[in-house]
Parts: sequence; structure tokens; C-alpha cells
Amino acid sequence: MKRIGSGFAAGLGRLVGFVAVSAICGVLAASLVLPSVAAAGMTVSNSITFFNSLPGELTVEPPAQSTKMVTSDGQPIATFYEENRVRVPLDQMSPFIKDAIIAIEDSRFYEHAGVDPQGILRALTYNVTEGGRQGASTLTQQYVTNVLNERFISSDQSEEVILSGQKTVGDKVREMKLAIELEKKFTKDQILEGYLNIVFFNRDAYGIEAAARHFFSTSAKDLTLPQAALLAGLVNSPSFYDPAVHPENSLQRRNQVLDYMLEQGKISQADHDAAVATGVELKVSPGRQGCAGAVMAPYFCDYVSHLILNNPAYGQNPQDRERLLYRGGLTIVTTLDSRLQGAAQAQVDATAGANPDKWGAALVTIQPGSGRILAMAQNTVFLPQEGKFDTQLNFNVDSKDANGNDLNGAGGFQPGSTMKPFTFAEWLNEGKPLNAEVDASRRTYPLDFPWRSSCGKVLGGYSTAQKNAGLGTADDLQNNDEGYYRRMPIDYGLYNSINTATFATATQLDFCGIQKMVDAVGLHSALDGAPVNMHQLGNLLGAIGVAPLHLANAFATFANDGRYCAPIAIADVSDQAGRHLPAEASSCRNAVKPEVARGVNSVLQEVLKKGSGVYIEPKVQSKVPVAAKTGTSNNNGATWVAGYTTGLATGSFFGDTLEGQKRAGQNITVNGKFYKAIDGYMLAGPQWANYMMQVAGLYPAAPFPGPPASMNKPS
Repeated sequence: MKRIGSGFAAGLGRLVGFVAVSAICGVLAASLVLPSVAAAGMTVSNSITFFNSLPGELTVEPPAQSTKMVTSDGQPIATFYEENRVRVPLDQMSPFIKDAIIAIEDSRFYEHAGVDPQGILRALTYNVTEGGRQGASTLTQQYVTNVLNERFISSDQSEEVILSGQKTVGDKVREMKLAIELEKKFTKDQILEGYLNIVFFNRDAYGIEAAARHFFSTSAKDLTLPQAALLAGLVNSPSFYDPAVHPENSLQRRNQVLDYMLEQGKISQADHDAAVATGVELKVSPGRQGCAGAVMAPYFCDYVSHLILNNPAYGQNPQDRERLLYRGGLTIVTTLDSRLQGAAQAQVDATAGANPDKWGAALVTIQPGSGRILAMAQNTVFLPQEGKFDTQLNFNVDSKDANGNDLNGAGGFQPGSTMKPFTFAEWLNEGKPLNAEVDASRRTYPLDFPWRSSCGKVLGGYSTAQKNAGLGTADDLQNNDEGYYRRMPIDYGLYNSINTATFATATQLDFCGIQKMVDAVGLHSALDGAPVNMHQLGNLLGAIGVAPLHLANAFATFANDGRYCAPIAIADVSDQAGRHLPAEASSCRNAVKPEVARGVNSVLQEVLKKGSGVYIEPKVQSKVPVAAKTGTSNNNGATWVAGYTTGLATGSFFGDTLEGQKRAGQNITVNGKFYKAIDGYMLAGPQWANYMMQVAGLYPAAPFPGPPASMNKPS
């Protein structure tokens, strides 16, 4: 018997297939478009019964959208996304993209009812007779697939996602049924808008707006004809037609889209030819996801994101809150002022931006009277960069929040002499004159020294509720300079930052009062949130690490006439539907008597005029009324200036951020200058002053009200 040639056999096979496919297509067409033809035969009737039994209801929920975080003045900080998508209405899309996507994907879009029998027959005929792989899904069917897959992804069921090449006949038939039902609920324009907002273009670009921004650094409404044609061609195979990776494939596909647009009368020959003559002219804007990709203030961004993820108001569990942040399309308006933030970042970088020994610099600003965080900066980068000091720890905030949830903070730094004003505030609170003399000559305090505590704390190893009890020892108190071991006015001792004067002050006070004062202004351990135990002598001079944020806010309490306001970072949160979610509102309370705050302010203004900060340049006090306090830890590993006007309170830090101030700030070189021992006024001081000179005028500063005359002892 003569063998049949392979070519003839293949042709015969295609013919048989064509007949079979034609029959199937006829049944599908009858089922989908004309269900009333059930009487035409048993095969069609059974098909219709099966088809009608399929689910037809599809809930179209908004797809995942990227969340944006902005400053109080509307400047972008960062974008969070699992799918980078920004929804835009159809009238905010270029007409070219609408015409291009229809031309290449579904030319009969406005004619069919969700499924296109002509398209099915054409594709099946081509695939069977020519051995091709043409698809026949309408835009509505593609939209159905995207909606279903998006639902799986958003509910953490990514394993259920079905890609086009994996669909069974049953999947396709269900898709058709849903497409038909969808067309009964939505207009064609609504479906087209939904499709263009959900479709995948690139791992950093879901939807047409994100695609326009990613590939061309433009918006969907401003896409040109060649740009729109390129993006329309991309959806068929985002990897194969990726213009950044395969420009030749992309160009060929774009020109095919332009040819289709010309054939269908959507563009003129001249427009077609001009578009074809252009190259692949990309202007790629790489994806910047999360705080690591923040355009400003990455550490403040990280702080805000932790506030969101830690707060049950944004979801019952961490997974729900993370889903909301990365998929919820939120707009998070923060308290940050971009003007102050830019100045703060420039200043910490100038102080110690790239130093080989990795000394840290930080600035944070609070608004007295509201608690709004206006700036938060440090001299590091969030991700490793050559020649840069990198860390993801935030120098300015606590390690954990009040509930023990992580804030990614560095754990605080010893505040040194910036703690002294709180002992002085208790002196005034107990009704003592601000210029009374104390004996600063004493340098040792034995274990049995009669410190006072009226609240029954454990003092010096003894548990007592009596007034006289030991509170530990001070073996040899050191001042920064000789010549200050003598009697002196208490205000003089404070603005010159004399250690022995602070201890002499404490000898006449109730340590429970000092404790209440420190607690009232919100100071606590930045490591674990515990109160700063003022019943330990070392804490009179700042031995327990505090966060710059809370130290600045404690001084903001003095600036605000003694009224404490908790720090806040989130001014408003809204979802993609415009609904407002819980944000942070100012929460203020009376903490320090107004007359006490005024007494402190009057003395701290002298710090910059003739005290420990007299050498700080530039002279901020020549521009605005300002008060401040310098601070240095025992080994010079942490140095500070905390200073404020009535409009701004800023904490400035320079020191060891890596080893918990174990590294001594001695015999070091910063920016080419050698320091035998750093002090608060040397680096943290100019950092604070240069910054405040730039920004103080942005928040009007009034003169500080003076203390009552009764606070001054007659001379």
C-alpha cells in the first residue's frame, strides 16, 4: 500500500479539525449569543443547559493600588505597593491608548456582547488550518481574567492564579459566561476603563497610568501616538515586548499596532507614517518601592510605616495592616514640612555625611503646641552605597512603641547635661528662687547622704518611705573646667552646665518631684520605654539613653508654656474611595506650671548668650528669641544641643550610634578637623544653629514670656 505523504496527512488532519472546530464554534455561538435556539438539536440544547448552569455573577472590586505618603505640603515621600498601580478615569487617558488597545486586542469591542463568535471562529480556523496560536479573548474576557486573578492575589491565594496558556476549555467557557454577564452590568467604557487600570505591563507598572510613568515618565492622558501604540502592544507579552530589554521586538509590535489602527480608520496615513518613523524613545522612571526608595526622609517614612503596621485601627492583624498599606491605595498625609526636612537633611550631611569612622548625626523638630513632627533626618543612607554610612536603624526614635511593637529605633543616646533643666524645673516647682545660691564646691556624696524621697522608692539599696535615705554614691564629681567648684547662683550653674551645681540643687529637692517632672514631659528610656529612674544619681546627668524625638519634645513643653503635646506624625489617611481612616490628632495636657516653664526659658536663653553654648555659631539668638541646652555624655560619645523658639523645638545629636556610646568621642577627626574631645557646642551645636537660622522664620517665634518677679531672690 502506498504511504500517504506527510504534507497530505497534515492537510487532511487540519481539514478534519476544521470541521470539528466549526461544529463546536457553532454550538458555542448559539449558546452564548442565541440561547433561544435550544430547539435546534439535542447537542445545542445540552450545551445551553450546561452553559446556563455556570456562575454568572462577578464581583468587581477595585484592584490593588499603590499607597502614597506625602508631606503636609503635598510633596511626595514614598510609594508602597505590591502592584504599582494608580487608578485614573477613562477621560484622563489619551485617546490614542484607547484606540490602540482596541485595535490590537479587540477590534469589535463596541459591537459584541462580551464574547465575539466571529473572533472565535477566525482564531480557531487559523489555529487548526495554519497551526498557529491565535487567541480569541475579547477585552471583556481579559478583564474578567484579570479581576479573578487580582482577587486571588489580594487574598493571598496566588497559587490559584491561572495564566492564559494554562486555561482549560472549562476555564474558557466560564470566562465567556462571566464576560457576557459583566456586559449586562457595565457599559463598554466602564469595562475599558477597568481593563486599562488593571492590566499588567511590567513588574513595576500595573495599569496604564503606572505604565506611562514607568516607561515614558509621563501620564496616561499625555501619551503620544507612538507611546500609546507601544504600550498597547506590550500587554500581549510584557516580557517578550519589554522595550527596555527587547527594543527590536517592541518596535515591531508597536508598528503592528499602528498598522491595525490605520486599517481600522483610527489614525490617518500621515499620523501612521510619522509614528512608525520614530524609534523606541524611552524615559524610564525605575520603581521606587517603600521607604528604601523614598524621595526624601526615608527614616521618617519608616517610622510612619511602623505606626501604621502597629495600629489595630488599620486592620485586625499585622497581615491585614500590611495588605492595606501595600495594596489599599491609601493617601497618607504626614506632619512633615518639606522645607524643614530639606534643610535638616542637608545639615546632617554637612556635619558628618560620609565619615570613615561612622559617627552619627541627627536632627528632629517638633512644633510646640501641636506635637507635629516637622523634620527628622540623619547622616546615613537606608541601603548600602559605596562610601556611605548605611543603616536601617532610626537614630531619632524609640526602639519600640508603648505596646512593645517594633519602631526600628536605635535605642536612644545618653542625654548628658540636657537633663539638667528638669531638675531645675522641679527646683522652681517647689517654690524656690531661680537665682538662689547653691554650694557647687561639693564633689562627693556618700552612701548615707540624706537625699529626700517622699514616695517610697528604693534608694541606694534601701526601701523606704522616709525623707532621709541613701541614694547611692557620687565619688568624685567632675566639672568640665576648673574654677567652678564654689558657691554660685543656681541659674548661673545651669546655663554654664556645672555638674556639681546640679547635684547641689538636688540635695534640696524631693526626688519624687524630679521623677514626676521628667515623667510629665514625656522622657523615658528609648530602649524599652521604661521611665527614666530619677532615683539613680547618674540620671541627674543623663545616664539613660533617650530618643532625640522625645528629648526635643520635652523642651517643646517648656516652649509651650508648660503644656505637653504627644508627638504625632500622621495628619490624615484616606483610602482610594476617599474615606478617611483614623489618623493622629494633637493630644495635649498640662505638664509643667506656666510660671515654672517661663523660669526655665529665662535661664536657658542665657546658655547661648554667656553660658555653655556661647561659642556656637551662627548666633541664632541674634535673629529670634531662642533658648537651648548643651549636653555631653561622660566619655563624649554622645553630644547634644536641644534648643527651641516658641514655634520650633529641635534636638541636635552627634556621636556614636553604633556601640551604645561605648566609643569615646575623643581624639577623633570629623570633616578633616581633629577633636581631642567633642562637646555639645562643637558639632551638634553648629548643626543645630545652621539649621535653625534657615527655618526659624518659617514658624513665627514670639518673645518668651518672663517668669513672675517672685521667682527672683532680691539681690
